[in-house]
Amino acid sequence: MADLTLNTLSRFYEQLWRIRLLEGHVQRLAAAGEVPGFPHLSTGQEAVAVGVCANLSAGDYLFSGHRAHGHVIAKGSDPYAVFAEIIGRDDGVCRGRGGSMHLVDASNGVLGATGVVAGNLSLAAGAAWAAQVRGDGRIAVVFFGDGATGAGVFHETLNMASLWNLPLLFVCENNGYAEFTSREEHSKVGKVSTFAAPYGISALTLDGNDVLTVHDAARKAIGHIRENGGPWLLECMTFRMAGHYVGDAQRYRSKEEMAAMKEKDPIDRLRRHLVSKGAPEGELDGIAARVKEEMAAAVDRARKAARPDPATVMDYVYSATLPSPEQA
Repeated sequence: MADLTLNTLSRFYEQLWRIRLLEGHVQRLAAAGEVPGFPHLSTGQEAVAVGVCANLSAGDYLFSGHRAHGHVIAKGSDPYAVFAEIIGRDDGVCRGRGGSMHLVDASNGVLGATGVVAGNLSLAAGAAWAAQVRGDGRIAVVFFGDGATGAGVFHETLNMASLWNLPLLFVCENNGYAEFTSREEHSKVGKVSTFAAPYGISALTLDGNDVLTVHDAARKAIGHIRENGGPWLLECMTFRMAGHYVGDAQRYRSKEEMAAMKEKDPIDRLRRHLVSKGAPEGELDGIAARVKEEMAAAVDRARKAARPDPATVMDYVYSATLPSPEQA
C-alpha cells in the first residue's frame, strides 16, 4: 500500500465528511419536499468515490449513475453548485435543469450521470476512445452498481474496451442490492470481477469501505492504464446505509443487517486509522465541525438562490452553432 502522509489522509477524511454531510441535507430536504424527484444517496459508500477520484487528474473523464453525488464532489466539483443543482437552482452545475440524477460538470471532467442503469458504460467507452485517438493521456472512469452487470451493454462495453485497448476504468460499487433485490436473488455470478476474465481484462475485488484499500487499488489500476493503455475493472464491495432512494422503507433488509453495515462505516474506519498514526482526535473533530459549517452555509445559500427563468427553458437544448466541415 502506498505510504500516504497524515496530511493526505486528513484530506480524505475531510472529503468523506463533505459527501456524508451534504447528502444528509439532501435527505432532510427531500423528506420535506424541497428536492425534486427521488434522490439516491451514497451514505456508507463514500470511500469508493474518494479513494478512486484521488488518483484522477482534473482532465480525466468521469461518468456516474443514479447515485452520483459523492463521485462528482470527490472529482472536485463545487459542493455549492452540486447542491444547487440537486434542488433545481440556476446556480447549479446544469443551471438547475439536470437535478440529482443528471449531474454534469464538463469543466471538471464530469461528463454525466444518468438514471438509466448501465446507460453510462458505453458513453464512458466513447470518451476513452476519444482520449486514445487524441493521445492526450486522459483516461475515463465509470461508476456503476452490480445491477448494471445484467444489462447487455455492460458486456458489449467490456468487449469493445478490451478489443480497442481503451484507457477505461470500470468501477463497480457492489452494495449487494440491485434496487431492492439482493445479488443472490438476481444473479448466479457471485463476483462481478469474474465477468472481466473472458474479455482479457484485469480485475480485482476489494473492500470498498476502506478508503485506503480503494485508493491503493485504484492507484495501481490507473497507473497501469496510463502506462500501458487498456481497461481495468475494480469491484468495490460496499454497503449503502440509506435506502435505494430517499423514502425507501427498506423492508427487504433486517435490522441486524443494517446494524452490521454501520459497523463498517468508512468514516469511522479512517478515523481509527488516523488516530493510530498519531493524528490528534481534537484535530479530527475540528475537520468534521468545519465541514459541517461549510456544508450548512452552502445549503443555506443554495436554498436562497434563484430558480431558472421559465423563459429560458429551451436554452442549452440544442447547440447554438454547427461544427465546420473540418470539425465534423
